[in-house]
Amino acid sequence: MEICEDLKIEDAKLLAYGAQILSEVPGNIIFTPDRKSGLNNGGFLGFKASESKHTHSVPIGVFKGLRFMCCFRFKLWWMTQRMGSLGMEVPLETQFMLVESTDSPPFGDDMDCRPENNSVYTVFLPLLEGAFRTSLQGNEKNEIELCVESGDPVAQTSEGLHSVYINTGYDPFEVITGAVRAVESHMQSFTRRENKRMPGILDYFGWCTWDAFYTDVTAEGVMEGLKSLAEGGSPARFLIIDDGWQSVAADKPLDVTVTEGTQYSSRLTNIKENQKFLKDGKSFGLHHIVPEVKNKFDVKYVYVWHALAGYWGGVQPDGEGMEQYESVVTYPVHSPGILGNQPDMAIDSLTVNGLGLVNPKKVADFFNELHGYLRTAGIDGVKVDAQSILETLGAGFGGRVSITKQFNQALEESIAKNFPDNGCIACMCHNTDSIYSSKQTAVVRASDDFWPKDPASHTIHIASVAYNTLFLGEFMQPDWDMFHSLHPAAEYHAAARAVGGCSVYVSDKPGNHDFDLLRKIVLPDGRVLRAQLPGRPTRDCLFTDPARDGVSLLKIWNLNLFGGVVGAFNCQGAGWCKVNKKNAIHDTAPKAITGSVHASDVDSLAKVAVDGWKGDCVVYTHRGGELIRLPRGAAIPLTLKVLEFEIFSISPIKTLAPGMFFAPIGLINMFNSGGAIETLGYEILEHDLLNMYNMSGDSEPIEGLNENMTWSNDFSQQATSNNTQTSKINSGNHKDSELAPAVFPIVNHVKFEASATIDSQSKELQYDIYSLIQARRVDDESSRQLGTVIAGINTQQLLYGNSP
Repeated sequence: MEICEDLKIEDAKLLAYGAQILSEVPGNIIFTPDRKSGLNNGGFLGFKASESKHTHSVPIGVFKGLRFMCCFRFKLWWMTQRMGSLGMEVPLETQFMLVESTDSPPFGDDMDCRPENNSVYTVFLPLLEGAFRTSLQGNEKNEIELCVESGDPVAQTSEGLHSVYINTGYDPFEVITGAVRAVESHMQSFTRRENKRMPGILDYFGWCTWDAFYTDVTAEGVMEGLKSLAEGGSPARFLIIDDGWQSVAADKPLDVTVTEGTQYSSRLTNIKENQKFLKDGKSFGLHHIVPEVKNKFDVKYVYVWHALAGYWGGVQPDGEGMEQYESVVTYPVHSPGILGNQPDMAIDSLTVNGLGLVNPKKVADFFNELHGYLRTAGIDGVKVDAQSILETLGAGFGGRVSITKQFNQALEESIAKNFPDNGCIACMCHNTDSIYSSKQTAVVRASDDFWPKDPASHTIHIASVAYNTLFLGEFMQPDWDMFHSLHPAAEYHAAARAVGGCSVYVSDKPGNHDFDLLRKIVLPDGRVLRAQLPGRPTRDCLFTDPARDGVSLLKIWNLNLFGGVVGAFNCQGAGWCKVNKKNAIHDTAPKAITGSVHASDVDSLAKVAVDGWKGDCVVYTHRGGELIRLPRGAAIPLTLKVLEFEIFSISPIKTLAPGMFFAPIGLINMFNSGGAIETLGYEILEHDLLNMYNMSGDSEPIEGLNENMTWSNDFSQQATSNNTQTSKINSGNHKDSELAPAVFPIVNHVKFEASATIDSQSKELQYDIYSLIQARRVDDESSRQLGTVIAGINTQQLLYGNSP
């Protein structure tokens, strides 16, 4: 794209393509264009101060009248979203901010670089620089301030020349990606998601022990949970043994009220498992249970949980066998921004009771010995929790940035050595100290927990993950957390994960499952139909507030190999309250909301469309069961109540011949139906028959078209005479539902093919009667697949196929 005009400060204004982003920019604010990355529309914002300090609050200009969306830490561990249009609305601890401006002037007669809606998008990324970490915040004068802090009174500075990176352009997703790419080149301290190795768990269904047992998890409970899922036909292929397996002990309780339970003051006493995981209470432990679950239940990956400090309260000082780690009880010191957003951190258990901090010089040995022991037991990876606590422990260690980098580097080196599949899930780590220090970790929990008993949390969870992903998804694959398949909001959560491009796992109690729901997201062999990208809000949702404004739906888009998917959700009624400093329901009776879905909501759909695509699509609605031909620019209206959703599978139309078109839909019983389509090709034949080829490459004419199908008239007569007929579906959730009349013209010299992973355990094949299908079962040692044509349409009626 041709750059129309640079980002710059001129006449005390920050301008992006001529649009004013900030006014009254102080004279001590410095803008440095980014020449290294080649982005003429990017650069660094910095400052100079009159004195050297370990904490600075520096106004950078007045912000008014433009829409923004930001991600800020509402508590030490997690971010959530906030929308607004004034500087005073920018929260404390803002770590990502996207601004929309629409008043930029035209640049002569050349408007090729300008979008139809005339919008300019500018992103602000507060950075790490030396020992300092920057965040954004607003004040009562509508100024945006830099909050620059080291976390160590000894680490001081009077300037920061690269405190914030700013990038601008006409495509918001490209603006964000371009900014992170430039920062990666500048900082050399992290690696972007697309260049990291993704662990295998992402493509399989999993089970986590947390909500099922909490810290009371036992070896017997693990076996019971896996057995329960396998017997129901939704086998877990990865397992997370969460908190409760380690050897820990609590210090003597203090006579002080704290906000958390006793486990948060407990410390690690040994790197090995506790008595609950020892066979007969004596031996074997994880070395027994891990091979057993892998062999008995075909579990491919087993992860265990631990905190970055070892356990919540760290490592017990002078504990038997733990002396070599030289841990010392250290007391967290929280930044003003964290205490301003979550004041109860001042009486949190970790703050009051302290944390047994391993000597940073010994932490590499600690991780390697812990992970080395786990590796010998057959463990494949770890979920590493409570990572942001390190920012509070930087005094005496060079500051928060320094200690975080030391621990992250030691952790990633140990992961690389002991878990070759890059087996690590980063959790409770939404501070930029951690994010900008991640060179290898590829998966990050994207929001606060799934709270099954908190009715305010469910809509908040979906919205927070989606907006956080705009930022986090550039660094790692966002993880949407576990959920319960048997829960009032289960389908809502499952649908979000189906479009999220993430791993899918539940934390059901044994015997408490909804297998009808699980079959919509899990194939019988334990795989999931994962979309290609991190799921993000559609462009028209970037600056609306789907949790608070009472009028907006949240739409999340993603790509499959040959189409797109959009999930629409009503998330209204609850959010993080800046007055009460907690999640709260602010509307007890939110109304139904009407919105619309366009093919263009899938922002990169043209990248996966067939050559010569004109913009027309076929859309399948999962809950509605409707198949709609959607012309370019047209919209599908929908109305959703709170906690309702709809999933739209969107497939670009391919013209096969005059009067004959094709669009693959996928396995319509699955939430992400298009994720089943693995290959797609078209070929012109020399025959006068319409043939379809299986994926082994053999050429055979269509056989058995009348088997397992219900027609009102003979298919061959219909195809030959072009008579209009009415037929029925006999598959999936839409048995015997009527379709409109269809016309089937004879089409010569056309062949098209597709393949999809489907139910390999089906004994009988059933298809929608409109599909022209040749199926062949393919068996091998690793998997079973069925090659099948998934969907087709002609000029009068949309056609689609399905398998059970």
